[in-house]
Amino acid sequence: MGAPKSGAEWWEIKGIEFPRGPSNGILCTLFFMPFSGRRPGRPTMTERAATVKRDTLETQIQVTLNLDGDGSCRLETGIPFLEHMLEQVARHGLIDLDISARGDLHIDAHHTVEDIGITLGMAVARALGDKKGIRRYGHAYVPLDEALARVVIDFSGRPGLEFAVSWPRARIGEFDVDLFREFFQGFVNHAQVTLHVDSLRGVNAHHVAETVFKAFGRALRMALEADPRMGEAVPSTKGSL
Repeated sequence: MGAPKSGAEWWEIKGIEFPRGPSNGILCTLFFMPFSGRRPGRPTMTERAATVKRDTLETQIQVTLNLDGDGSCRLETGIPFLEHMLEQVARHGLIDLDISARGDLHIDAHHTVEDIGITLGMAVARALGDKKGIRRYGHAYVPLDEALARVVIDFSGRPGLEFAVSWPRARIGEFDVDLFREFFQGFVNHAQVTLHVDSLRGVNAHHVAETVFKAFGRALRMALEADPRMGEAVPSTKGSL
């Protein structure tokens, strides 16, 4: 008799025999064959990818992403520390991410950072579609040495941001840490999510930022995953999100 193999290969029962002996005992014989159909209850998701281009008088942003990627990314924003943080989102969220941005950096990075958040949120919403079969909720705790962050996300269709992060200093290199809130606010408003970001402790500003973005990537990954038990249903009693 065959047996289910480990890993991604599934087997199904093709037949059952119940021969009866003189003592009326029952022997159950199972025949296992390779499973060729869809795993029961598993959502069938089309490619979840999108490209969004957003141009204003202040910035020109293009974001291409694949929510079911391997974490590869290409970033050209002119803001090195933000790129370092976005790399964490791609890697830990397993999202393929390609962002190109031109902005009025001769003034400061405010418009560019905010508009990257906006365009990223738009791209996630477009790639996700009707949200059928996803887990919807995601959360993560991430440490880095003395720093610890918690991020919780709900693809609720209702934008809301709670951002409780205290920064040990105002700048990390040339980057103004106040702009992180603007990034997340832009993302939340256009991805239509509820997002709670909490820095629980940390004395090194670089560590604080990195734990926040790694936790954001991990929470995204959890929320966007297919839920086998949800099937094709929208994860809401309202029937839509």
